[in-house]
Amino acid sequence: MTTNENATTATVLAPASRRLGTTGPAVFPLGLGCMGMSALYGEADRAESLATVHAYLEAVPEGMGALLDTGDFYGMGHNELLINEALRTAPAAARERVLTSVKFGALRTVEGGFTGYDGRPEAVKNFLAYSLQRLGRDHVDIYRIARVDPAVPIEETVGAIAEAVQAGHVRHIGLSEVGADTLRRAAAVAPISDLQIEYSLISRGIEEEILPAARELGIGVTAYGVLSRGLISGHFTRDRALAPGDFRGMSPRFQGDNLHRNLDLVDALRKVAEEKGVTVAQTAIAWVLSRGEDIVPLVGARRRDRLAEALGAIRVELSPADLAAIEEAVPAGAAAGERYPAAQMAHLDSEH
Repeated sequence: MTTNENATTATVLAPASRRLGTTGPAVFPLGLGCMGMSALYGEADRAESLATVHAYLEAVPEGMGALLDTGDFYGMGHNELLINEALRTAPAAARERVLTSVKFGALRTVEGGFTGYDGRPEAVKNFLAYSLQRLGRDHVDIYRIARVDPAVPIEETVGAIAEAVQAGHVRHIGLSEVGADTLRRAAAVAPISDLQIEYSLISRGIEEEILPAARELGIGVTAYGVLSRGLISGHFTRDRALAPGDFRGMSPRFQGDNLHRNLDLVDALRKVAEEKGVTVAQTAIAWVLSRGEDIVPLVGARRRDRLAEALGAIRVELSPADLAAIEEAVPAGAAAGERYPAAQMAHLDSEH
């Protein structure tokens, strides 16, 4: 298959589903991360965003869960309303396949700033009520706090979600960006379906302790940032001008010498991809897919062409020689710069 074919077709031939842990649902091998349609990467085209969600739903075979990942704070509710509109205008059969994964807890200002996280049980119930209204659904399939609230024991937050499961408002409990110890504490309270956490060729911190703990506990991983916010997609250029408000303008990996060093890694990865006749993005996504059947990458496509390219990664088979070449091109720990600015890194339980 040529690179051009991979980048333009959205047809996926009977991929095997993946289960989110031992207690979670069976899902399509790629989930769709919807954040960029509402926030952090500059203006998005609403019509194209809706068309992209529809294209994703159409690509998911009958009998598999079509995982749409969002957060109630993405655009201060804008993203949930966008998903609501996409689902209302999608064919009924496609709507039936949808699984919603929702993060909550982030506190925002009118100006768009972040002021902390709230994991109190009463806050969990409040956030959930608003999400159900915006999404136009009677339940959320997977519900998780976006970051651990340092003032509230994780047991209390998870316990509140477990009560929502008992009430039928939530189907499964997830976590986001937590470390191994927190993962174990949470799992002792109630079954956890999956841990959402950044995992890519240049963000491999989970491999030492967190991923083994998740596997020990039977918890799946939904991996976000598989293309590192476009940095390792093969489409980001050294002279690209970012729009005002684009998160990447503050991200250490996109700054100065860090950017050039990271794009040097991409250039090396491009050689491996070209030898296989696939794209850089497909190679990076296929690498995450190769890390285990318990890992489901989330792709943040905002356009149908980018979605089609990502879907092509499902058909990319990486041999031991391919994997060795990828590791040589992008060795573990080779990335320049942290994955978030220092203030945001401080909120990551997974980094402590």
